[in-house]
Amino acid sequence: MVTARSPAAASAHALGGRAEARPARWRRQLGAKLALLPLTAVVIVVYLGCMLWTVRLSFSSSKLLPVQDWAGLQQYGRLFANDRFLVSAINIGIFGVLFIGGCLVFGFLLAVFIDQRVRAEGVLRTVFLFPHAMSLVVTGLAWQWFLNPTLGLQKLVRDLGFAGFTFDWIVNQQMVIYTLVIAGIWQASGLVMAILLAGLRGVDEDLWKAARVDGIPAWRVYLSIALPLIGPMVVTATVLLAVQVVKLYDLVVAMTRGGPGIASEVPAKFVMDHLFERNNIGLATAAATMMLVTVVAILAPWIYARYVRETGRCP
Repeated sequence: MVTARSPAAASAHALGGRAEARPARWRRQLGAKLALLPLTAVVIVVYLGCMLWTVRLSFSSSKLLPVQDWAGLQQYGRLFANDRFLVSAINIGIFGVLFIGGCLVFGFLLAVFIDQRVRAEGVLRTVFLFPHAMSLVVTGLAWQWFLNPTLGLQKLVRDLGFAGFTFDWIVNQQMVIYTLVIAGIWQASGLVMAILLAGLRGVDEDLWKAARVDGIPAWRVYLSIALPLIGPMVVTATVLLAVQVVKLYDLVVAMTRGGPGIASEVPAKFVMDHLFERNNIGLATAAATMMLVTVVAILAPWIYARYVRETGRCP
């Protein structure tokens, strides 16, 4: 015989069940927090600690060894009076605009191409994404050989009979920065393609059917309908590319070593050279701090839009 339970008894039973489940849930959460404790300590001590120490040294007169005196903005004054740093700042600006814009354009075009359900789609995705899996050092060396006037493209075309062909950008002070842009776009466009392709594959199929019924050209659908819908993917790709721009170092060292002269100098190379070769810790940390400010300026709007504005709290 089944005895009916009164509403009050049922409510008390439910509350008792939740009360019993609460300690078990708390134990699971405690275990997860304890497991994350070493990683949290590493982030706080190593990353944040070194970051704050670097900023502190930028206000000192450190040379070969770090010292804890206070020199105010002396290092920053020397930094912005340094022609090499100013050239590197201009170069990173040119590279950043062209690199991000080129990667977004070529990545979107590749994503649209793959989205047509072409044959051997898996092979093509792998081919387009393969350059991103390569080290930037390997990419730089490969493009250095390819653009070398005596070994690469220029020699190849001249050997084919076009004796007047010239493509010596890599040894031209005015054009060398654009060779870095070309190599960077070749290396990173596949990543943008993968991100945007995932977004395109998530677009509702009914929108494509409605566009075909209305006779809207495919290119117009991609630009006016699909592209706005994958806006968050575009923002994510832009942030990833922007961070890659700020920390640009390997590609420059492998491809041009900052030359000819200082024509392809970038801030990261400026920091490394002054830190390990010129024994000027104060100036190097001042430049590193400016790079940190740049990264924060790039990430802060994205974090605010992605987390704070949408969820009302910090991540």
